[in-house]
Amino acid sequence: MVKEKVLDLANHISNKKRGSKNEIKATDPEYMILEPVVTDEMAEVVLYMEMRKKVTAKEIAPLCGKSVERTTELLLELADIGVCFVNEIDGVDTFWYETWVPGIMEMMTANKENVEKYPQIARAFEAYGRVRGPKTAGNFPVGVGLMRVIPIEHAIQGETRRASYEEVSKYLNDNEIFTVSDCSCRITREVMGEGCGHLKEDMCIQMGHAAEYYIRTKRGRQITREEAFEIIRKAEENGLMHQIPNLDGFGKTHAICNCCGCSCLSLRTANMFINADMVRSNYVSKVDKDKCVACGECVENCPVNALQLGQKLCSREPVITEIKRVDTPRDTEWGPDKWNADYRTNRKDVVDTGTSPCKTQCPAHIAVQGYIKLASQGRYKEALELIKHENPFPAVCGRICPRKCESECTRGDIDEPVAIDEIKKFIAEQDLNVNHRYIPKRKHDYNKKIAVIGGGPSGLSCAYFLAVEGYKVTVFEKENVLGGMLTLGIPSFRLEKEVINAEIQILKELGIEFKTGIEVGKDISLDKLREEGFKAFYVAIGACAGRKLDIEGEEAENVITGIEFMREINLGKDLSLQGNVVVIGGGNVAIDVGRTATRIGDTKVKMYCIESREEMPALLEEIEEALLEEIEINNSWGPKRIIVEDGVAKGIEFRKCISVFDESGKFNPKYNEEDTMIVNADTVVLSVGQGIDWGNLLQDSKIQLNGNNTVKADMITLQTDEADVFAGGDVLTGPKFAIDAIALGKEAAISIHRHVQPGQSLIIGRDRREYHALNKENIEVQSYDNAKRQRTAHVDGEKSRKTFKDLRGTLTEEQMKKETQRCLNCGATIIDEFLCVGCGQCTTKCKFDAISLVRKYDGESVAYEDLKPVIIKQVLKRKVKVTAKKIRKIFG
Repeated sequence: MVKEKVLDLANHISNKKRGSKNEIKATDPEYMILEPVVTDEMAEVVLYMEMRKKVTAKEIAPLCGKSVERTTELLLELADIGVCFVNEIDGVDTFWYETWVPGIMEMMTANKENVEKYPQIARAFEAYGRVRGPKTAGNFPVGVGLMRVIPIEHAIQGETRRASYEEVSKYLNDNEIFTVSDCSCRITREVMGEGCGHLKEDMCIQMGHAAEYYIRTKRGRQITREEAFEIIRKAEENGLMHQIPNLDGFGKTHAICNCCGCSCLSLRTANMFINADMVRSNYVSKVDKDKCVACGECVENCPVNALQLGQKLCSREPVITEIKRVDTPRDTEWGPDKWNADYRTNRKDVVDTGTSPCKTQCPAHIAVQGYIKLASQGRYKEALELIKHENPFPAVCGRICPRKCESECTRGDIDEPVAIDEIKKFIAEQDLNVNHRYIPKRKHDYNKKIAVIGGGPSGLSCAYFLAVEGYKVTVFEKENVLGGMLTLGIPSFRLEKEVINAEIQILKELGIEFKTGIEVGKDISLDKLREEGFKAFYVAIGACAGRKLDIEGEEAENVITGIEFMREINLGKDLSLQGNVVVIGGGNVAIDVGRTATRIGDTKVKMYCIESREEMPALLEEIEEALLEEIEINNSWGPKRIIVEDGVAKGIEFRKCISVFDESGKFNPKYNEEDTMIVNADTVVLSVGQGIDWGNLLQDSKIQLNGNNTVKADMITLQTDEADVFAGGDVLTGPKFAIDAIALGKEAAISIHRHVQPGQSLIIGRDRREYHALNKENIEVQSYDNAKRQRTAHVDGEKSRKTFKDLRGTLTEEQMKKETQRCLNCGATIIDEFLCVGCGQCTTKCKFDAISLVRKYDGESVAYEDLKPVIIKQVLKRKVKVTAKKIRKIFG
């Protein structure tokens, strides 16, 4: 049943008349937000008040026909609900009401008890901006919107036309009393299950009369000015920007909000309705392309997706060098066809014509150009920090990375790719020095327990990012050592254990707890861990089981899988070999096995694989190192049977492989059964792939497996059929490289953070990180450093095959700096100036002084009382522009 007086009140606040064409109806958000908590009797009181006119109960009582006492009770109830402010003025409680937004709706949503009881309040607040927002498009001049972005202050320190009303400090210094409260927008999104991972707690600062009201109604806690400045600083550090309610008059406000573009209901105006003028500051971002290195930090932190990565190399055909909007609400009729309704899930990191291939090709999308530039300037710790935004293990990856970035490096089409991995290795050496290492700060302290199952690269990566976010992380590892296949699957001559341990030590310093020798599913169950208070799980146990070929003789005592062989060696077991060692397989693990076998006895090592030399999955440099160590590689031969005598393998019969893949590209080897040979063997190592050993980990769970024994999980969120269990790394993708596993560890951390916090979506506001490279065939490189690629000293195969020490060198500092000069600096940030709201967040993330705010507009705030004539003038001007544009289109 409709509360008629409450509906009257909704119309009264909206300055509408019942029965008019534009009246507020019972289905409108203005009524819906009041309906659960405002009675007709309360409404009767407010109907005798006027917007922003301060009154006392004594003044209102005779108008509404109630006693002063009852009127006071009702007004205090309304203040607690959030419909009106209350302040004590000259010793008397004084009341007034504000606009719907900013005002009544935020204050009603800030009453968390009511919102919890009546979620309709939050839903109505969200609906108000969505329903009413389109009518504002183009009709508010710059600086006159209901909310206004205030630039991050140090982003405008160098401005010659500075104005105090653009500075956060002005508002904090103008006031004496402050509170901080939870963000009403984020409360709303949380109630709707649409949180974006930016949490609501202690986000919005109130000042002056608003702070007094928030203290009185227990909406916020009182803080000092110094604490307010600290909240501002922390918000900026965490990628948030500032807005103020903008109807108090020129240079005045009663609150500062710390906002994100994915939850803020005001920034939605800029994002969804492409109506940035409604909220923007007087500034826009400008990029100095000569300084920009396309690191992407500004792009990923822009709250309105006004920045994207593009290219700065010259091209034969046109590419996107700036984003120009043909249509804007300033001079165009604006409807749903112009909106971006899915702005919270479809943000773009890269313009359509692409960006740097190195960042694109890296599975973790590390800012390669960025850390190369920092290294060239000797800023090694900052380079480490930039790498560690995506990869906690730069020293490890500097030694074993597949170098996909180098494979796609634009410079490689001219002479040779930039030695990206060698540069990274040089930078990462700093991290091995306890005096220089980079340890990130913990952002928060959530005091929630998360379990990571598996201490390999993916699990450790997830643990790292969760710890930085502020969670209590415990890593469970069934082996007695950490590192997974980094430790147990890779020989020390490629990755020394000291390197792994040094980088794991940083995780320990972040407060991560490690429990080794514990197999989840055997020693403890998922349910038991839930009972112990763990809120979510990341399963990353890797593909640590060896695979066999299902051929005759493979059960002989001297036949071993490559995975088992490497594990035994890395655990220090004595596996001294003699005679002929035959390794079956053509991947990196097979190469590692062969090279290891040469080091542990008087052996002659031969490798056999079904692939041709060009088809071998092992990296070329790995193959070359094996050949230098006198390992014989025999291509296009597949094992038919193992010849066994008295339980011991004596040889292998091979058959000629004539093709590995069928016409559709699927693995489907074909053999010439007439072309065979027998090879003598004293030890046979089967290195033909890796399997997943689940043990009893998934027992009694809903988690499902695919036909290849990998786990079924969402490929974006990594969530399994058990809502609190996420999975990644090799158990999700099958065996891949460490950097692939590391990238998934970060994505899992993002999902887990969202899962364990109430009302957060795993998808909304999430950066999909969909990168694509520029067209290298279209570029014109006009000038570049002709220097040859720098190389470390050649490793003597005769020496290397006799030691487990990693004899590969690192570039000298001089070499490293020479090599950094070879980078063509392919990418640069591209700006959509219309969409940019001038918050300055981008400037805080740039380490290269490549992006700045410049003053473009001179818009000033207007008090609510003076707003109507300004809007009418703007509406008329816009109509003229819209008409003129239509005429130009007709007559060309």
